[in-house]
Amino acid sequence: MSGPIRVVVAKPGLDGHDRGAKVIARALRDAGIEVIYTGLHQTPQQIVDAAIQEDAGFIGLSILSGAHMTLFAEVLSQLAEKEASDIIVFGGGIIPDADIPELEKIGVARVFTPGTPTAAVVDFVQQAASASS
Repeated sequence: MSGPIRVVVAKPGLDGHDRGAKVIARALRDAGIEVIYTGLHQTPQQIVDAAIQEDAGFIGLSILSGAHMTLFAEVLSQLAEKEASDIIVFGGGIIPDADIPELEKIGVARVFTPGTPTAAVVDFVQQAASASS
């Protein structure tokens, strides 16, 4: 990746709890990473379109609704359809441990569960950006 690291932080679906997404967005921003927060109730297509428009290298999804399998898969499908599979997808929220390997198998780069220090998310993004450049 050339230029600044850019991350789209998004809340897909009907879940209205965005405190975690805002905490992560702020931690990334405080680390010098450019953050585009899309707000609540975004569709996978809106999220992918925002990432492409903003020339983001990452999409971070916050999902607390239980629809993580469907929403992550749809974001990844939209990225592939729009030939933007180079955008790295990661996320977090209330995601059962048993689902994490399945999400990684479909292409989610990393899943962060409750209690993860914000520094771990920042480190992941910085290391993944370095590896991509």
